[in-house]
Amino acid sequence: MIVRIMGEGQVKLDDTHFTELNKLDDELLREMQRDDEEGFRRTLNALLDAVRRLGAPLPDDSLEPSELILPSPEATLAEVREMLNDDGLIPG
Repeated sequence: MIVRIMGEGQVKLDDTHFTELNKLDDELLREMQRDDEEGFRRTLNALLDAVRRLGAPLPDDSLEPSELILPSPEATLAEVREMLNDDGLIPG
C-alpha cells in the first residue's frame, strides 16, 4: 500500500504492518474522543514514526497514487478530526 504523510512524501508499506498501525489508530481515536491533546500528539507521532520505520520511502519524483493519506506531525486535533472516517485514519 502507498501511504502519504502530508508534507513529507510517500512510503510503500506492506499490508502485514496494519495490525500494529491499527492499534495506534484506535488509540488515537480514543484520545481524540476524550479531547486529550497530549495523548493525541504522542500517539500521532508514534503512528507516523511507525509508518516511517516500517515503510520504504518512495523517490520524491514518484507519482504513485496514495491509498492512504495521514496528517502531518504538526496537524491539530481539529484538522485530524476532519480527516477521520468511521474507522479512524486507517481503514479496518
